Amino acid sequence: MGMKSDIKLIDDNGLRIDGRLPNQLRPIKMKVGVLQRADGSAYIEWGGNRIMAAVYGPREAYPKHVQEPDKAIVRARYSMAAFSVDERKRPGPDRRSIELGKVISEALESVIFVEKYPRTSIDVYIEVLQADAGTRVAGITVAALALADAGIPMRDLIVGCAAGKVDGVVVLDLNKEEDNYGEADVPMAILPRTKEIALLQMDGDMTYEELKAAMDMTFEATQSIHKMQIEALKRKYMEVE
Repeated sequence: MGMKSDIKLIDDNGLRIDGRLPNQLRPIKMKVGVLQRADGSAYIEWGGNRIMAAVYGPREAYPKHVQEPDKAIVRARYSMAAFSVDERKRPGPDRRSIELGKVISEALESVIFVEKYPRTSIDVYIEVLQADAGTRVAGITVAALALADAGIPMRDLIVGCAAGKVDGVVVLDLNKEEDNYGEADVPMAILPRTKEIALLQMDGDMTYEELKAAMDMTFEATQSIHKMQIEALKRKYMEVE
């Protein structure tokens, strides 16, 4: 965020550098059941992001001392492949990956009926194969699909999306340039039915009015992303084995 550049991110017609309108999502494609060995899995392409999610469990939690007697623990591991970004990235978890894993675990735990599975762990692996801004919200969206594919009962299919501010304009679903040179980024995760917020973070500066506009934009977008999730789940079960 915030490196001010001379790049004009919004042109005189109000269009963004990739030709989108302020409230337009990047193209999104989802597929469910992509890995044989996982209990549930899904894959998403969102703009230039390519992300895979795999779910294992509920299974007995090891080591035993991490077990919760009255609920499952949800462990999301978020990792970016070394080849996922332009600049060289050291393989293995860095501080950002660990922080995002924790944030995503909490968001997912808020929708899973964890009390149904005491002493177990539900392990969610989110693997970013190619990164293009908004990986945490895309990661949550695809993780929800993998959880549903694993048959884990949830209150709702959680959906992630971000909005932000670029050249003083509130925009939806920032791409890499906008994320790097814009003024603010607000990732959110929402439960579409009840409109509860499971994750809300903010990086950058916005007025209260701008933040409200960004959140409204995201609420609206998550409704259409939620429809795509449902479609992706239906497609898997309509395919004849």
